Amino acid sequence: MPDVAQLYDEADQLKEQGKLEEAVAKLEEALAIDENYALAHSALAVIRQRLGQHEQAVAHAQKVCELEADDPFSYTALSVTYQRAYAGTNNMDYIRLAEDAMEASRQLSQRG
Repeated sequence: MPDVAQLYDEADQLKEQGKLEEAVAKLEEALAIDENYALAHSALAVIRQRLGQHEQAVAHAQKVCELEADDPFSYTALSVTYQRAYAGTNNMDYIRLAEDAMEASRQLSQRG
């Protein structure tokens, strides 16, 4: 039985081959083993965004911030996810959320 790192690697290869739905399945399999595997959530945010599944992408990016609350990059990635969600939906709420996430990233960067 593969572990979460192996499943992540397999998903990454599938993503590179353009097999996004299959990559999602591998990452979901990894999360079934370890629901707090931040790399899988991060990858799912990116892939779900590419699939136009903006709400799911945002949920995964938010989970990364929850799991890695002290990592400024997590909030930067969340901001990008919000910006892309705005681009895909024209929902202005995503702009404010993107700005809030960037501010959180800045504040964390200043602490470190």
